[in-house]
Amino acid sequence: MDTEKLEKIARLVRYYILASTTEAGSGHPTSSLSAVELTTSLLFGFFRYDAENPGHPNNDRLVFSKGHASPLLYSLWAAAGKVTEKELLALRKFNSRLEGHPVPLFPYAEAATGSLGHGLSVGVGMALNAKMDKLSYRTYVLLGDSEMTEGSQWEAMQIAAYYKLNNLVGILDVNRLGQRGETIHGHNTAEYEKRISSFGWDTTVVDGHSFPEILDAYKKSLSSKKPVMIIAKTIKGKGVSFLEDKDGWHGKALKKEELEKALKELGDIDRSAKGEILKPENMKPPEIRAQKAGDFFYEKGAPIATRKAYGNALARIFPEFPDIVVLDAEVSNSTFADIFKKAYPERFFEMFIAEQNMAGTATGLSMRGKIPFVSTFAAFFSRAFDQIRMSRYSGANIKFAGSHAGVSIGEDGPSQMGLEDIAMFRTLLGSIVLYPCDAVSAEKLVEEAARHNGIVYIRTTRKETPVIYSADENFPVGGSKTLAKSDKDDVTIIAAGITVHEALKAHDELKKNGINARVIDLYSVKPVDKEALEKAADETEAIITVEDHYAEGGIGEAVASALPGKPVYPLAVRKIPKSGRPEELLDYEEISAGAIVEKVKSLRNL
Repeated sequence: MDTEKLEKIARLVRYYILASTTEAGSGHPTSSLSAVELTTSLLFGFFRYDAENPGHPNNDRLVFSKGHASPLLYSLWAAAGKVTEKELLALRKFNSRLEGHPVPLFPYAEAATGSLGHGLSVGVGMALNAKMDKLSYRTYVLLGDSEMTEGSQWEAMQIAAYYKLNNLVGILDVNRLGQRGETIHGHNTAEYEKRISSFGWDTTVVDGHSFPEILDAYKKSLSSKKPVMIIAKTIKGKGVSFLEDKDGWHGKALKKEELEKALKELGDIDRSAKGEILKPENMKPPEIRAQKAGDFFYEKGAPIATRKAYGNALARIFPEFPDIVVLDAEVSNSTFADIFKKAYPERFFEMFIAEQNMAGTATGLSMRGKIPFVSTFAAFFSRAFDQIRMSRYSGANIKFAGSHAGVSIGEDGPSQMGLEDIAMFRTLLGSIVLYPCDAVSAEKLVEEAARHNGIVYIRTTRKETPVIYSADENFPVGGSKTLAKSDKDDVTIIAAGITVHEALKAHDELKKNGINARVIDLYSVKPVDKEALEKAADETEAIITVEDHYAEGGIGEAVASALPGKPVYPLAVRKIPKSGRPEELLDYEEISAGAIVEKVKSLRNL
């Protein structure tokens, strides 16, 4: 490699970083300056990428996990001739694609990053995709030393070693200083090496500003049989003496007069020192022709858990959606994702009890064109909510399936009961939330989820429930099913999942008392079937919602928001649950058939 040319490019990149952040009046120049040699060596020495085609399936991938170093990312691509100086000076401006932290609006950003501790998991997903598709591309992840205290990093490292991802290279920028002072290990690179190597990674410690050492480390990484971590001792603010290794400069741009002083130190800037990027091999993933999904049949009245129908559906629809991959957090025999695993083991990834990494890995797989179905107990997705919300900013196409939802799981007790999950997934912009009540609706809603591009949450039930629908029924997103109706309905009972069956029992009991109740299965919780809800509100005296979920953010609030000004009476979980039989817990939380009947009678003064 021509180190003299690399030094010229590095000087130009430093200039771009400083000029753009000063113009913006904000940003993280010092965090960007520390990794200039590390990334310049990579991009213009080893990286294989068709810059005219960012979507090329065999492009190497570079994930900026330390997303606050976005000025470095943009400056590198300016040095590659893909960002103009004029555009660089629009950094952080409204409508600029050069946002404060990277998002895929900028075509050379692999995923939305900046919430620290995410990028390595995304890289794991991309590296897994290369292995699965037999592509030669490599995934590089730029990491900050501050984010190495995040548990998600170590989750990612252990799974990368487990899957022998020797096509994954971490670049750890050990610049010693975090936002408010020294990081946990400061410049002790030996401590990082000891810990990371113990996770089964090959490690190399380098001077992060020495081109020969950095280039040698990248070269060695090409022949490793394990994931590789290049641990680089760097200086925060490198290249500007009054910034170098100085606390108090994190996230601060230079003033105009300070910029002039800094540029004098940089010396002559050669604006013609553009870097060239090697082209990738013209490899593509194997083409799998989609075929029609198989049929299914469930006998009406047969008791089948929706979680089992979820697993059946995944295996059934895979021929129609051959980009599906399935990830599970070591509970696949409870979520029934193991049905898919047995049918298509090469498309199933055991992620063990590490939900944050599982969600981040799913993002990486999604960004490479896969359709990840990600399953665990509904309660445990709360651990991974940051990764889930960030996947939305990446524009990811992921389907999350939470089983063991609500108090109806029974004896396992509250630690296992998903009671906040509907609220959590409803908050995501543009998300879809689906809640089947029987095996048929579960099969159909899994298929709808696969067809939809974006974040979908499917809530499944542990307890077996009777089949009430025929296989020829359709369940479009945003719809509902009216299961009981008359010309003189007094009230409407709106339920989903397990409580649909309680609502039907209540309907029969109320009818004996001369009260007509309309029953709606609100299988699409987001978006709701506003038309059906408005019709019910106009034609009946009261709307009652009943859900196996906390009241906050659940079905009751979803219905109330669709019916402004109309009274909605929600029955929901309002006490800390206990261990017990499902029917005992439904009674205890007042969401059983008996509780519905009592609520209706109280509203009608009967």
